[in-house]
Amino acid sequence: MRKIALAATAALALALTLTACSSAEMDAEPMSDSSMTQESSMPSDSDMSEASTEMTGDFMGLNDKAVMGTATVTDDELTLSEFSSDEGPDLHVYLTNGTDEAAVTAGTMIDTVAFDAASQTFDLSGVDASGFTHVVIHCDKAKAVFGAAELS
Repeated sequence: MRKIALAATAALALALTLTACSSAEMDAEPMSDSSMTQESSMPSDSDMSEASTEMTGDFMGLNDKAVMGTATVTDDELTLSEFSSDEGPDLHVYLTNGTDEAAVTAGTMIDTVAFDAASQTFDLSGVDASGFTHVVIHCDKAKAVFGAAELS
């Protein structure tokens, strides 16, 4: 009986957490386009001699959330195209090696992501993206994974 009550309490807590991240009454400030899209500088001759790595993956919603689109990771950029996500008050994009909370915690936060901007580009300067297997959309406020794209 005690296990059933504990399981019910945990399920209720998870449902409330995910609901909090979907609230239409967001208390987060809207993000400006300039913080999402950053210009990429022309590569130098030394950069051209190195092979460029490109990984892509299609988003899938997780935890009863809808996330769609494609993630493309190059040596210096993360691009989201045809992107959309369920609304959340504190959405961020992460590079991770999995799709659970532990993977997000161990991963690298890239930036805030807009749930309704179809095309978004993020600078990856100083980030070795080759060590990651997933791009994850995460609501930091609710500690909930909304969706992920497995890179290949």
